[in-house]
Amino acid sequence: MSAGFDFTTLSARDKYKLMIGTIIPRPIALVTTVDNEGRINAAPFSFFNCLSADPPILALGVENNPDMSFKHTGENIRMTEVFTVNIVSFAIAEAMHACAAKHPRGVNELEQAGLTAMPGVKVASPWIKEAPAAFECRRHVSLELGKSRQIVLGEILFAHYQDGLVDDRLHVDPAGIDAIARLGGDTCSTIRDRFEMLTPKL
Repeated sequence: MSAGFDFTTLSARDKYKLMIGTIIPRPIALVTTVDNEGRINAAPFSFFNCLSADPPILALGVENNPDMSFKHTGENIRMTEVFTVNIVSFAIAEAMHACAAKHPRGVNELEQAGLTAMPGVKVASPWIKEAPAAFECRRHVSLELGKSRQIVLGEILFAHYQDGLVDDRLHVDPAGIDAIARLGGDTCSTIRDRFEMLTPKL
């Protein structure tokens, strides 16, 4: 017995519930930006992934406020053209979650969460010292999707890694990254259970 759902008739909320419960696990980007006054903002996003290596492009799905105005991250990217994606490890999961609170504009979420902002090398937005990895990005293009959301494509300009996570062949240690992922609702997961599947050769 199977169930089917006509997405052309579902409410936006119902489509959201089916998608986030099914398209799993989703990596979490803790995105840091600055406004025109240099004030830091940090917010997590699980509508996030890499799309291209040449050019190096990643994507963020940034939701707007209910009145269709930009939230802090979206507005800051629009005004400064830059942002930094910090990968969330299990060690900073609670701090990431604290950054999701709806603080007033101008509140530094990193300070509230006990995380350390480090100056960007290529962009104005900081990277997080405690994150296992971070990508400094310049906005490549933004796509407006109806009234509720924009997709921001960012070109990676610089990458930061904690010591020992990248070997001489540029292989990244997944155990060292220890990333967490978002499932449906409030549920998250780790990537600690892994198995190998070699690429088939004909």
